[in-house]
Amino acid sequence: MGLVYADIELINSGDLEMVRRNVIDPEEVRHININMLADSGAYMMAINENIQEYLDLPFVEKRKAVMADATVVEYDVVGPVQVRFANRKAVCNAFVLKGDTEPLLGAIPMEEMDVLIHPLRQELIVNPEHPNYAVLKMK
Repeated sequence: MGLVYADIELINSGDLEMVRRNVIDPEEVRHININMLADSGAYMMAINENIQEYLDLPFVEKRKAVMADATVVEYDVVGPVQVRFANRKAVCNAFVLKGDTEPLLGAIPMEEMDVLIHPLRQELIVNPEHPNYAVLKMK
């Protein structure tokens, strides 16, 4: 299977809360549309420093991640960020990668949105068993 990319909208969740409280107008919400690698092997979502700066996502903590070559790297974690794809959305934190490194969607937001990587079409799709809304496993 080749690499699968999807058009994803990332939104500063703090801004959405400020809209809900009538502190800012909806057009002031910071958001960005990007083409992300749908990586089911990555646990968390990973954005780069440029995306983090643009969305102005607050620092949450530092966490370590094991890379494909078994090295352990410490990253800043920021969030929360709202992730939107098709008729789905999720809220999660994200690792921050250096510079303009390619962002990764990761398993956590993909599971929450109930989306799948279609291997033949090589694209991200909503779960065909639940086309109108996400269904999450509770066990």
